[in-house]
Amino acid sequence: MSKATDSLEADRAELLTICAGLSESDWRLPSGCEGWSVQDVVSHMGALFWLVVDRHKLPDNPGTGTEEVQDFYVRQRRSMSPAEVLAEYESVSAEALPRLAGLDDHDFELPLGDLGTYKARVMPNAYSFDHYVHIRMDLFGPRGPLAGPPPRSDERRMAPTLDWVEAALPQQSADALGKLEGSVEFAVTGPGGRTFTAGSGASLGRVTWDGPAFVRAVTQRGGWDGAVIDGAGLTSAMLATLKVF
Repeated sequence: MSKATDSLEADRAELLTICAGLSESDWRLPSGCEGWSVQDVVSHMGALFWLVVDRHKLPDNPGTGTEEVQDFYVRQRRSMSPAEVLAEYESVSAEALPRLAGLDDHDFELPLGDLGTYKARVMPNAYSFDHYVHIRMDLFGPRGPLAGPPPRSDERRMAPTLDWVEAALPQQSADALGKLEGSVEFAVTGPGGRTFTAGSGASLGRVTWDGPAFVRAVTQRGGWDGAVIDGAGLTSAMLATLKVF
C-alpha cells in the first residue's frame, strides 16, 4: 500500500467516526464549501469513489469543468437521506481503496480535463488530498460548522496531500503562474514538508509556511498574509491567484 492509500484509509476511518456522531441537524449545516451542506460534502466524497468503481452509477452531466461537474453530482444526490449518503460512502470507498492501491506501480497517463494529466500512480494522492481538505477545512472550523479539533495533520496525511499539490499546481494554475515574471520557490515546513518550485524563469522569491496553512492558502480557503515571503517581486496578492483543487 502506498503512502497515499494508507493516508486515504486513515482519513476514511476518521470521516466514518465523525459522521457516526452527527445529528440530523448537523448534516444540514452549511459547510466551508459555498452552497454545500455537511451532507453535500460527504455525498461528494462518495461520488468521487464511484469514478473509480463504476462511473455509470453517476448521472450524465452537462458540464465540462471539474468543479461544475462535482456540483452537478451533489445536486442530483440531494434526495438521499444522511443515512443513505453515509452507507453509500462506506461501501463504495471500501471497494475503491484496493482499486486505487492497484495503481501504485502504474505510469500510464490519465488525462483529467482541467485537473491536468497525471501518472496513474498519482491518483491516490488526489483522493488523499480531497479527504484531507474537505474534512479539516470544510467540515471543521473556522470555515466549517463542526466544533472541536479536526483530525491531526501528521506525516501520514500531509505527505500525500503535498505530493498532490506539488504535482497539480503547475497544471491547475498554469495561467496564473504564466502571468508572473518568474518562478516561485515554496518551502513547506512541518510534517511532509519539502521545497519545490513552480513557474519558470528567474526566481521571484521564496515562500515559507507550515503545511496546513500552505494547503489552506493554495486551495483558496485562506489568505497568504501569514506566510514568510522573501523577495521584492513577490506579494501575497500574486500568490492569491494560485489554486489547486
